[in-house]
This record gives sequence, structure tokens and C-alpha cells, in this order.
Amino acid sequence: MPGAKTPECQSRWSAAGLNIAVLVLTVVGMVLHFVLMAFSLRPVMGFDLIDVPLFVVVILGGGVLVVEIISKVLQRDFGADFLAVLAFATGVALGEYLTASLIILMLSGGQVLEAFAMRKASSALNALADRMPVVAHRKDGENITDIGLDDIAIDDLIAIFPHDTAPVDGVVVDGHGSMDESYLTGEPYVVAKAPGASVLSGAINGDAVLIIRAERRAEDSRYAQIMQIMAEAEQKRPRIRRIGDQIGIWFAPFALLVAALAWYLSGDSVRFLAVLVVATPCPLLIAIPITIMSAISMAARRGIVIRDPTVLERLPTCTTAIFDKTGTLTYGRPELVAVLPASGRSENDVLRLAASLERYSKHPLAVAVLAAANARNLALGDVGMVSEKPGQGLVGVVDGRDIAVTHRKKLIKSDPALADILPPSASGLECAIMIDGAYGATLQFRDSPRVEGRDFVGHLGPVHHFKKIMLLSGDRESEVSHLSKLLGIDESLASQTPEQKVEIVRRETAAAPTLFMGDGINDAPALAVATVGIAFGKHSAVTAEAAGAVIPESSLQTVDELFHISTAMRRILLQSVIGGMVLSIVAMGFAAMGYISPVMGAVLQEGIDVIAIVNALRLALVRNIHADLVGERQ
Repeated sequence: MPGAKTPECQSRWSAAGLNIAVLVLTVVGMVLHFVLMAFSLRPVMGFDLIDVPLFVVVILGGGVLVVEIISKVLQRDFGADFLAVLAFATGVALGEYLTASLIILMLSGGQVLEAFAMRKASSALNALADRMPVVAHRKDGENITDIGLDDIAIDDLIAIFPHDTAPVDGVVVDGHGSMDESYLTGEPYVVAKAPGASVLSGAINGDAVLIIRAERRAEDSRYAQIMQIMAEAEQKRPRIRRIGDQIGIWFAPFALLVAALAWYLSGDSVRFLAVLVVATPCPLLIAIPITIMSAISMAARRGIVIRDPTVLERLPTCTTAIFDKTGTLTYGRPELVAVLPASGRSENDVLRLAASLERYSKHPLAVAVLAAANARNLALGDVGMVSEKPGQGLVGVVDGRDIAVTHRKKLIKSDPALADILPPSASGLECAIMIDGAYGATLQFRDSPRVEGRDFVGHLGPVHHFKKIMLLSGDRESEVSHLSKLLGIDESLASQTPEQKVEIVRRETAAAPTLFMGDGINDAPALAVATVGIAFGKHSAVTAEAAGAVIPESSLQTVDELFHISTAMRRILLQSVIGGMVLSIVAMGFAAMGYISPVMGAVLQEGIDVIAIVNALRLALVRNIHADLVGERQ
């Protein structure tokens, strides 16, 4: 269930607890060292008592941290942490126990700070987990009983009291009211609810009691899926994290070279230690995951689900944008624009028969047919024997008449003579109506482009540096070409199968980093092979699984916000890493010349690390993100 801790999460917090213990031990040991020093105790049997607390710190605290770092080295994970081991070992060998203790303090303090900062950066995800109810109110006849969320079964009737949170996805069967779904949309709008309206788990009810029928178990509901993929995003180790490792790979030998030269030219081994101490940037690299989690948190507040954190790194590098058409650059809500009846048929009669049957279909065009019939106040007939097999169309009996809703190709294939009767093909979508086995009418539809579509496409090149924009669609050439001209897209390909889409996206990705956006199950393969895949909508778990980011409330404005979030993340990350490394290199120079002692170097390096981490946290504190598009989300 949402909010439950995974074994990885428990392990991470156990490690944090151990680091806190090491940090406390180190602080106590160093305080005792300075207290004993203040009493000017003399050595006993040649053993200096003031160093006893530091010995304990070195043996216990140092042992824990060294084991952790050596385990990384054994896994061939060479990075800046390796310098910490060398600096620690050198300090012990030279009798610089205070310096060795400061290195332990720096390492353990940095890791504790990471745990705190990561928790701060993940605050939006924690808020999502905290809003889920513990119990649900199941309605059995006139009785209402409280049950655990895991006990909710499909088709259970669940009562949602005023201001309660919906525990499961369902459909309203009784009651009228409204619900706040802003946790998904990012906007403070409420959505009206009436019998037949869908309810999303996690939505907050208004002032009226609503009775819903559960359509999924709680563990399979929308909210649980969001929490699951959020948790996966937090646990994944993104590719950008390896930039820090790569910096450590070249920085470690560079630091060793400087330290060795300082020792060789000066003959002072303490300078070797001082250089290694200021060159230990392992807490600095904590800025990388903190920045990433801050960006994920900001995206969550804007209603964007980041499934794979690497999209935040890769998105600013994409130079080719490839779009699916329906539901991405259009609203995915076709409207009936023309009813072309056969000779002897009336528009209203054909539309009434078609709408009566379309009530039992989930096809997108069915909604448009029903809306047109309602607009004309047509009384729908009695329906029976409904069947809708894939590729066969919708068939049934309406008021005793056999009705079939199919498409032009199927009609002509079954009866070539109909090619002379059907109206000319036009841009847009269409379907054909058969009545008692005879051609009845053609219904023509148009899926409107998004209001912000042209502005969005037009600003991709000048603002976000895209060099190529393509439109891929399985729809007919006339419809795809029409939309391309409206939006200003130069390159478009129509009548593309999912397999063809994959090949095109794979080819373009080989030439340049690509962004692919789609909303249907047939887009899932293309989403998976693109450099960055963004899924639109909330109806296909398959599509969401293939994408690196999901925009549940389909909006190009939200996509633009994601562009700016990823750009800000990359900018802050590079500031933290490069800026911190430059400061470390400058400090190494002063240490090599003997101006910085090992103890001073440890304190100075800790200050550099804190500056980098505070800079990384800036993104977590930002409440709003600049977007180029201004308009109402759809």
C-alpha cells in the first residue's frame, strides 16, 4: 500500500542511524579530547591520555566508515570516497589522530546531512503517502461498516463521507457533489460528481456523501500506482549520479599527484595529508541525488510523475521531438461534425439508432455520437444483442432493427459496389452505419488540436533548442497532414503501425537524442526506445510503464513546465558539483604550499560541502516554476 516502507528504504534508514551513531561518537570523543587537553594531563607510562578518546573514535567510528568505503572499492566503485580512506590512513600513520577524527566527522556528518536533505527534498512524496485513509466505509444494505483498505473488493459499495479521501478507484452510484483532485492536476479546482462519474483514489470529497462502486482493489488503484512508481523513481540510481563517480575517477589520481608532489618538493609528509583532506569531496557529491530528488518533488507538485529520474538529465539534451497525434497534440475527444445519410434516410433517425447502440461502447467516437444525439434531444431506443469484437465494429439490435457501426474499408471489402455510394473521403475521422444490412449513413468527426498546440510546437526550437519536430500517427494521411499544417510541423507520417513507429523512433534516436510523446497502448514500444518517453493521460498502465515521465492530466503546458524543471535541475547540479570541485582544487593548492594544516583543511572542506548541499536544496524550496505557455490546462 502507499506509504509502506520497502526493504531498500528500511536499509537506507538503518544506514542513516549507524552514521548518526558514528557522528555522535566522534563529537563526544573530540569534546573529551579537548577537555583532557585543557587539564594538561601528563602521559602515563609513555601513553598520552588526551588521545584516548580519539583512539576510540578512530577504531570504532573509523572502522565503520572504512568498511563501507572498502566494500565500494571491492565492487570496483572507485570515486572520491577512495581519497577519504587514504587521508584517514595517512592521518593515523602520521599520528594525526585529530585530523583522522575530523575526516570521520566530515564523512559521517555529510551522510547524515544527506539523509536529512533527501527527506526534505522528498516532502511532496511523503505528503502523498500521508493523505491516504487507513479505513474505508463499506455499505451493506442499510449498514455501513469500517474495513481496512486491503479488504475492499471489486464491486463493493463504498461510502465517502464529507471531506474524506477516496480510498479506491470507482464510479459514483448515488449522490451528487464535488471532489478535489488537485493532487493530480496541480490546480485548485474541484470536479463535479454525479452517478456514473469516475472517482480517483486520493481525491478529497466535498460536503456531500457519495456512494461509489469499487472498480479496483486498493492496491491496484490509481493512487497506489502513483505511489509505487514514485517510490521506484526515488530508489533508482540515475545515470547522472555516475557523473559524480566519473569526477571521482579522474579527481582521485589528480589529488594523489598533487599530494605526492607537495610531499616530494617540500619533504613534509603533513602536506601530503593536508592535500588529501581538502581533496575529499565525498559529501560534495551528495548534492547530486539531493538535486535530483528536489526536481522529482517539484514535478510531483505540478502533477508530473517521474518514473525514471534519468529523464531529468536527458530531457535538456534532446534535439528531436516526435509526437503521436490523438490525445497528445489533440484533445482525444472527437466531435461529430457531419451526418451524411443515404438516400431516403433522415439524419436524426440514423443518429438516434447509432447513438442508442453507442451507449454500450467505450470507443472514443461513441462519446461524440451520444453528445450529438443529446444536443438534438433524440430519444434513444431499446437495445439488445450488443457485440463489439476487435476489428469487427459494433453491432446490436435497436428497436428490432439490426444496426452495425463499422468503417469504410470493411464495407468496401465486403461489397465493392458500395465504393460508388459512399461519400468522398474527407479529412478527419469517420464511421459508417449499416441498417438491416443496407448502407445507412456516414458520420464524420474531427478531433480538435489543443489550444496551446501551435505555441508549444513553435517555441520548441527557439527556447528549448529542438532541431527537428515530427508527427507520427496511425490515422489517415488527410487528417495527419491537416493537423501538421495547423501546428506548423514540417515532417509528418500517417498510417503508421506500432511496429513502424518503433523503427522510426529507433532510427531518429540513433541520429540524435529524442523525445517521444504518446498516450495510447500502441505508443508504449516507441516510448520505451526513445531517449525520453513522456506518456499523456491516465487510462493506460501499459503506456505509463514504458514512459520515463507521465502527465496524468494531459497538458502541453505541463510538459513545458517539465522542460524548465529539468533545465533548472541540470543547472543547479552543475553549479554544485563544478563549483565545489573548483573550490576544493584551490584549497589543495594552498595546502600543498603549506598554508593549510590538515585540521584546517578538514574544516574548510566541510564548509565547501555544506555550501554545495545548500545550493542543491534550492530547487526543493521553489514553489513555482516558470513556463513559457500561459493558458488553462485541459
